[in-house]
Amino acid sequence: MKPTADRYPRYGQLAGPVVMIGFGSIGRGTLPLILRHLDVDPADIVVVAPDTGNDGLLSQLGIRKVTAPITAGNYRELLSPLLRAGGGRGQAFCVNLSVDTSSVAILALCRQLGALYVDTVIEPWPGFYDDATAPLAARTNYALRQTLLAERAASPGGPTAVSACGANPGMVSWFVKQALLDVAANGGLVHAEPASRADWAELMRRSGVTGIHIAERDTQRALSPKPIGTFVNTWSVDGFISEGLQPAEIGWGTHERWLPPSAHRHPDPLAPSIYLDRPGADTRVRTWCPTAGPQYGLCVTHNESISIADYFTVRDGSIATYRPTCHYAYHPADDALLSWHELLGTAGRLPQRHHVLDESEIADGIDELGVLLYGHQANAYWFGSRLSIEETRSLAPYQNATGLQVTSAVLAAMVWALEHPGEGIVEADDIDFRRCLEVQRPYLGPVEGHFTDWTPLSARSPLFPDDIDESDPWQFRNVLVH
Repeated sequence: MKPTADRYPRYGQLAGPVVMIGFGSIGRGTLPLILRHLDVDPADIVVVAPDTGNDGLLSQLGIRKVTAPITAGNYRELLSPLLRAGGGRGQAFCVNLSVDTSSVAILALCRQLGALYVDTVIEPWPGFYDDATAPLAARTNYALRQTLLAERAASPGGPTAVSACGANPGMVSWFVKQALLDVAANGGLVHAEPASRADWAELMRRSGVTGIHIAERDTQRALSPKPIGTFVNTWSVDGFISEGLQPAEIGWGTHERWLPPSAHRHPDPLAPSIYLDRPGADTRVRTWCPTAGPQYGLCVTHNESISIADYFTVRDGSIATYRPTCHYAYHPADDALLSWHELLGTAGRLPQRHHVLDESEIADGIDELGVLLYGHQANAYWFGSRLSIEETRSLAPYQNATGLQVTSAVLAAMVWALEHPGEGIVEADDIDFRRCLEVQRPYLGPVEGHFTDWTPLSARSPLFPDDIDESDPWQFRNVLVH
């Protein structure tokens, strides 16, 4: 069913060509939100994707499709005419939701052509994730983010390009700011409204926050059991496998007193993160979410672990005097967790089949995605979205709860870019969190804050004593499952 726009707020006009790269589960969910909330002629939209799996939906929505892979050798020749279409009627907009395409290369091309741009991850060309000859440091998200920062330094200002702005990375950076204001208010901390990055970092330091978990629990259950040899997920299987086989990464806080034996630092003394010599999908951490309470999560590398830690760093010249620890702590859907168990048990052999659960294949469950700010006077505070599959079906078509948390963040980033078209290259941490959540919040289900007295030292089994640091419950030594 083609979405109708008459009962939804309209946030702006897409007067020029709109090029969407990739049309998997996230593209399929994002496109109806664009048509619903932005004034755009479907004839001005073109989707570029290498596969034909969702061509029927594109035909139903009246959207043109170019079926072709985008490569390092053809991206300029393929994308430039599409971004120039319309003869200058309006500014072009590129929405990059693909895998195996260089985000930084495409972002740079878009800005050269005067187009706006948004993506959900800093993605490389093929060969980055599975290059066994590359040093571990070269396969980290820190290394990928450095390519973006280098491009920003080399080409300041100009058309807005919002980098890595889905649910996480993306929405969770906006949650962190709201959660921090809540923690400060709960502690009676008097402060001015933060107006800069330095203000936000100082407020976090004054609030006593020592770290942040991107704490997520996906309880969506499939109607049918997962077949052996099939990797099942609630979002991109390719994306999850790629990031899960990267080294685990942690934004490294200044309060940490212990470095894991498998950890490595980057040469830059101001680098905001460390990495472990083991894959994130095989690295477990202790965390907490409202529904499950205490749980194990996977310390899968994500851009926000690095960008959030970096954004909230207080510096004195070349010295970081304060920085929070930050990392992902993800309990994926049970079928995805079982899929990882199978993949890792076969020495990383890739699965024969990939399957993303669509909304019709899910029996029930929620994606509970939020941020856990800890170490402050109230111990820990989780703030986030608790979106169910049932509510998702009533809110937007063609996606599950996980997808809607991503696609609504893409919409919010597009709206902000349209309203601020000359801001250059920005990350989700840099943009107006209130405006973005205003656009996104109708699609997030219950958005709630919960204080908890749980710590990583809570409810430890006496049968198998751990090597812990009892003087500070929130040391990473206590968070990591050894």
